[in-house]
Amino acid sequence: MPAHETDLQLLARAAEEGGRIAMRYWRKDPRAWDKGGAAGPVSEADLAVNAYLEDTLRGARGDYGWLSEESPDSPTRLGPGRLFVVDPIDGTRAFLDGQQGFAQSIAIVEGGRAVAGAVHLPALGLTYLAQADGPATLNGQPIRAREHDFDGATALASKPTFAPDHWRTGCDGLRRQFRTSLAWRLCLVAEGRFNAALSWRSTWEWDVAAGSLIAERAGAQATDRMGQAMRFNAAQPRLDGLIVAPPRLHGQIMARMAGQPQSQPGQTTETQ
Repeated sequence: MPAHETDLQLLARAAEEGGRIAMRYWRKDPRAWDKGGAAGPVSEADLAVNAYLEDTLRGARGDYGWLSEESPDSPTRLGPGRLFVVDPIDGTRAFLDGQQGFAQSIAIVEGGRAVAGAVHLPALGLTYLAQADGPATLNGQPIRAREHDFDGATALASKPTFAPDHWRTGCDGLRRQFRTSLAWRLCLVAEGRFNAALSWRSTWEWDVAAGSLIAERAGAQATDRMGQAMRFNAAQPRLDGLIVAPPRLHGQIMARMAGQPQSQPGQTTETQ
């Protein structure tokens, strides 16, 4: 470990090496299986990256807790202090399909809030970083979210999000795009390439902890589907959907929503 390495430097270093490990398996037909319970697939690559990240991160910060999609959960993480919130491969379906849009997503959470985050896409050579008192960056350069009115804005979302029963006055004028990795969707909003990211589904903390901080530090507002601030390290580590957009557009989306969209807690993996 480099001397005097900050938390953000640690996350960046670990994410990039985790990406190199993932690339050893990418497009090489890794063993994969379904986790059951609508949790989606997992592969030997996910487990290899997870093992590396846990060894490296906890080796460097032994007093931090641990929450990862691919590790058994433990109530010890609920104690005071900081913890890592990790998705070793966000977008496993894309990874197994040989697509480039998969990511390592790593955050540090303290007091329910993300204080440092890294999202790394190794096949695309993209590294998004942020900490609570600094800018959001992409490959070392500052990024900013792009404000837009509802009409003509582009939202990253699955098709069910645009169903008419979710919208009080409809969502005509809002254009839809999709990316498999939820962490990357939030970073694409932070980068200004898209205007919003939306989901009405129950969402795992490890999918959004890092990306939500990056989006916020880029000037976007990141909330659950009811407009409440995202809080992490809950006993059941799920959020009630998400709305991530610059403040004016975020308010317009909230105003157009039809009350409380029906969450689908058993279905957290979104498809196009």
